[in-house]
Amino acid sequence: LANYHLPQGVGDIVMIQSDHTGAVDILSAELETADLLGEQRKAQPPPLAAPTMWTTEKMKEFKAKMGKEKNGRMVVKRGEVVTVRVPTHPDGKCICWEFATDDYDIGFGVYFDWTTVTSTAITVQVSESSDEEDEEEDEEIEGLSPVGDVERGSRSCLRTRHGEVVPVYRRNSHRQVQAGSHEYPGEGIYLLKFDNSYSLLRNKTLFFHVYYTS
Repeated sequence: LANYHLPQGVGDIVMIQSDHTGAVDILSAELETADLLGEQRKAQPPPLAAPTMWTTEKMKEFKAKMGKEKNGRMVVKRGEVVTVRVPTHPDGKCICWEFATDDYDIGFGVYFDWTTVTSTAITVQVSESSDEEDEEEDEEIEGLSPVGDVERGSRSCLRTRHGEVVPVYRRNSHRQVQAGSHEYPGEGIYLLKFDNSYSLLRNKTLFFHVYYTS
C-alpha cells in the first residue's frame, strides 16, 4: 500500500485489508478530510485586520501631558518586557495607543488574546523576557512558539489563541510619538508589549496613553 497511490474523488471509499488477519477497514476520504479540516479551523482564530499607525512630532507636549497622568509614565528596566493588558470595552469599537520614550528607542508590538473578558480593568505585567511571560500566562498550553528577535521583528504569534496585530519591532519613540489604532475583531484582550529585553545597560522611561473609541 505504501507504493500504491489510490486516485481519490469526492465520496470515494478506501478499503484496506490486513495481510495477517484478513480484517477490512473502510475509510471515507471525504469525511476524513472534512473532519480534519474542521478541527484545524476550530483551533485557529480568524485573521486580524491590519492596524492604522502614524507618528507625531509633538514630543514635549505629549510627555508633559502624560507626566501629569497617574498611570501615564513608567520605567521599563533593562532586560524587561512590560505588557499592558487592555480588555475590549462593551461601549467601544476601537483601541487607540500613543507612546514615547526619553533618549532611547524601545521595542513595541500588539497582540490580541481571544478570551472571555471578565473585567474591563487595564493591568500591567512585567517579565524578564517575552518567552518567560508566555510560559507564566499559560503553562498548560502546548505548541508555544517564540516571539522572535526584537531587532528584526517577531516571527509568529504567541500561541494558538493569540493573533498578531503589530509585530514587535524597535521603534524610534525617542524621536517621534508613536501612535496607532485597531478595530475590535471581537471580545478579547489586547496585549501591548513594550520590549526592552535587548538592552543590557539602559532603563527606558516610557510615556503612554491607551484608550478606546466608539
